Amino acid sequence: RVPVLILSFFQHALNSGVRRYHVAPVLCQRAKVAMSHFEPNEYINYEKLEKNINIVRKRLDRPLTLSEKIVYGHLDDPAKQEIERGKTYLRLRPDRVAMQDATAQMAMLQFISSGLPKVAVPSTIHCDHLIEAQSGGEKDLQRAKDINQEVYNFLSTAGAKYGVGFWKPGSGIIHQIILENYSYPGVMLIGTDSHTPNGGGLGGICIGVGGADAVDVMAGIPWELKCPKVIGVKLTGKLSGWTSPKDVILKVAGILTVKGGTGAIIEYHGPGVDSISCTGMATICNMGAEIGATTSIFPYNERMKKYLGKTGRADIATLADEFKQHLVPDSGCQYDQVIEIDLSELKPHINGPFTPDLAHPVSDIGAVAEKEGWPVDIRVGLIGSCTNSSYEDMGRSAAVAKQALAHGLKCKSKFTITPGSEQIRATIERDGYAKILREVGGLVLANACGPCIGQWDRKDIKKGEKNTIVTSYNRNFTGRNDANPETHAFVTSPEIVTALSIAGTLKFNPETDYLTGADGKKFKLEAPDADELPKLEFDPGQDTYQYPPKDGSGQHVDVSPTSQRLQLLEPFDKWDGKDLEDMLILIKVKGKCTTDHISAAGPWLKFRGHLDNISNNLLIGAINIENGKANSVRNALTQEFGPVPDTARYYKKMGVKWAVIGDENYGEGSSREHAALEPRHLGGRVIITKSFARIHETNLKKQGLLPLTFADPADYNKIHPVDKLSIVGLKDFAPGKPLKCIIKHPNGSQETIMLNHTFNESQIEWFQAGSALNRMKELQQKSS
Repeated sequence: RVPVLILSFFQHALNSGVRRYHVAPVLCQRAKVAMSHFEPNEYINYEKLEKNINIVRKRLDRPLTLSEKIVYGHLDDPAKQEIERGKTYLRLRPDRVAMQDATAQMAMLQFISSGLPKVAVPSTIHCDHLIEAQSGGEKDLQRAKDINQEVYNFLSTAGAKYGVGFWKPGSGIIHQIILENYSYPGVMLIGTDSHTPNGGGLGGICIGVGGADAVDVMAGIPWELKCPKVIGVKLTGKLSGWTSPKDVILKVAGILTVKGGTGAIIEYHGPGVDSISCTGMATICNMGAEIGATTSIFPYNERMKKYLGKTGRADIATLADEFKQHLVPDSGCQYDQVIEIDLSELKPHINGPFTPDLAHPVSDIGAVAEKEGWPVDIRVGLIGSCTNSSYEDMGRSAAVAKQALAHGLKCKSKFTITPGSEQIRATIERDGYAKILREVGGLVLANACGPCIGQWDRKDIKKGEKNTIVTSYNRNFTGRNDANPETHAFVTSPEIVTALSIAGTLKFNPETDYLTGADGKKFKLEAPDADELPKLEFDPGQDTYQYPPKDGSGQHVDVSPTSQRLQLLEPFDKWDGKDLEDMLILIKVKGKCTTDHISAAGPWLKFRGHLDNISNNLLIGAINIENGKANSVRNALTQEFGPVPDTARYYKKMGVKWAVIGDENYGEGSSREHAALEPRHLGGRVIITKSFARIHETNLKKQGLLPLTFADPADYNKIHPVDKLSIVGLKDFAPGKPLKCIIKHPNGSQETIMLNHTFNESQIEWFQAGSALNRMKELQQKSS
C-alpha cells in the first residue's frame, strides 16, 4: 500500500503550482511484477491471494497459519469451498507447473493425448535425471546428450509446440533451478518430483505430484488436494558450529518417521528461523518429502529477501514486502501438532542406513555402527544433490577441505561433488571452491541428479559387497544409489560428509576428534564458516534455457512407432459396471515398499517414456512374503515361480484381473507415476494396504486403480498369496462408504473383511471412466 505521506507530498506538489509532477501509475495501481525473467507477461497476483484469504478468514472466523493462507488463497471458489483439515478435498488453481525429464515424458505424452493446443499456466521441463555419473561433468554430460538424444528432442519439441519452457541437459537440478528462478513467497507450484517442496525455502507452497496431476493444471482444470493438516515446528535458538540446516530435518525425520507427516504441511516458525539462510530453509523443506509431508514452508523474512535480490528478483521482494502480512502466519493460529527444536542445543546428525528416519547424532554413529555390524570404513562420500548443493553448502564443504589441505591431507574415501545448477557450478569455479574440492580428492560431476537417484556407474565395488557410503542426499533406501542392496547409505550435511571422507571412517567426530597431518602432528578441524551468498553477483554460466515460441502450432513432435524409449499412450479400459470378482494376488508384499521397489530407477530411467518397456520392472524390488525373495512370485495358474512382471503379463494375456497386498506407507518416496501406470498397464485392478503414501495413492486413483486400506490392519494377515479376492459393492461406490472384500481360500472356505478408501465423487468418476485422463476427455466432448 502506498504510504499516506507519499500521497500527501505529491498532492501538495501538484497544488502548489511550483512544478508539475507526473504521478506514476503505481500510485493508483500497483506495478505489475513478472513471475520470472523468462515469462515477462505472466504476473504475480498478490491481490487475488489477498482477496481469497480475506474471504476464507471471514468464513472460518479464526487466525490462519501461513500454509492455510497460501493454500486457501489459491482456491477455485473460496466463498463456497468446504474446508476441513484432513477431511475435505480442495479445488485449487496453482500458479505454475515444473517437470523433470524422467517424469515429463509421461506427463507430456498424457497432455498430447488430451488434445489441448497449449498449456494454460506457465510450465517448464528440466533435464536432470538422465545423466549418469561416470567419469566427470563434461564427459558425462556429452555422453548423456548422445544416449538420450531421442528423448531430449521429444521434450524440446513438445515444449515448443505446447508452450512449455525447456531447460537443457546441463542446466542443473530442477529444484535448484526453481529456487533460483521460479519460486517466490506465496506461489503455489506443483512439480512432477517428490522434492518439489524445496521451493518452500522461499515461502512458496510447492507440492510434488504425479504427471496426471500436472496435466490437470496444464489443462486449466482445478487441481484437487485433500485439505492438509498443519504441523508446526517451532525453532528457537540459533544454528552455530558444525550444526547445519540439514540437521533440523534429520532431527524432525527421527521424530516423525517416514510417515509422520502424511497428509500434512510442515510449517516452520519461531525466532530460530532467522538464523537459517534461504537455501538452508530450502534444504529443510526439500527433505520433508522423506517424512511423507504434503510440503513444507517457512515464513517470508529478510533472508529470503536477500536471496531474491542476489538472484535478480529484487522487484519480487519489494512486492512481497507490501503483502508481508499474507506471507507469514497469523498471531494465535493453531497447529494440529507442534514440535519444538532449540537450534542452540541441536547437534550434527547422520541418518541411516536403509531409511532416512533412523537418526543418530554424529557423535554416536561410530559406536552404533560397530554394535550393529555396519561397515565403519567409508568407501565414498558424495556431496550435492537437490537437497544440498547451494553456494553456502559448497562453501562450507570447501572450508573443511581447505583445513585438511593445509595439513597435507586429502580424502581417504573417494569423494564426489554435484553442483546444483549451472549457475552454482560457474560461481564455485570462479570463487575457487571447486578447485579446493578437487585438490582434496574430489571429482566434480555434471549439474544433475546423478548418484542420488541411482545414475551412478559405480566401479569400486562388486554388487553384493557390503560397504558404507555417506551422502548429503535425501534418500537412502536399499540399493537406491548404486543398485547394490549391501550398500549402507547414510545421509548428513555436506560439511560432515567432507569431514568423514577426509577421515575415512564413521568413527570420526569432527567436533571432538583429531586428525594427524602429513607432518605427524595432530590437529582438529574447526567448524566451517562460509558466505551464504557470493560477494559478487552469481555467474550464470552457459545459457541453457529454450523459450517456447509465441506460436508453436506448426511444431512437429515425433514419436516413432518402433522407438524403444517413447510410446504414445492408449486409453485404459473403462470400468464394466461389475464387481471385481475372483482376482488373483500377484504379490503380497512384506515390509517397506517404496516407489523404488515398485518401479526402480537407475538403468530403468531410459524407459520412462515407454510404458510397455518400463513395465518390465514392476515390483521387482518388493519382497514376496511367501518366500522372502524379491522378484519371485507364484503363478497361480501354472504353480511355477517366476519374475513379477512376467507373471503379471501372463495373467493379462489370460484375461485374469489381479491385486497387490501391501504393508504400511506403501508407495513412499518418489512421485513417479510409473509405479501406478505399470500395474494398470499389466492388468492390475486393486492395491490393498495398511496405509498409503499420499502421492502414490493419488497416482493410483488417477490411473483408474482402486487403492484401498484395511479397516482393521490385522486383516492383512487373513489374506494369503494363494487366495482369490472379490471386491463387492462397486455399483454403490460412494465417498466415505467402505467396500466389502470376500477372501476365498483354496480349501473352499471364505471370509469377509471391510476396506476403506479416500475417494471423493470426482475420483470415483476417474475409476468409472478408466482413468482421470479418460474422464477429462469425456468432459471435453460434453462441453463441445
